[in-house]
Amino acid sequence: MDALFDEKQAAQMLACSVAALRKWRLLGKGPAYVKIGRLVRYRHADLMAYLDANRVQPGQKEAA
Repeated sequence: MDALFDEKQAAQMLACSVAALRKWRLLGKGPAYVKIGRLVRYRHADLMAYLDANRVQPGQKEAA
């Protein structure tokens, strides 16, 4: 079973603000999340996948 993180914990893990996570959800961007009723939770694996997907190698062109 994968650990679930609340918004504050996920924001700390991604080094961003809770407001940024909320904005990304509104825009359909950011890491995948789980809705449990009104609660929003993030799986550890989804946060890691999001970080990996946004990794930029030196000398590599960034996607726009």
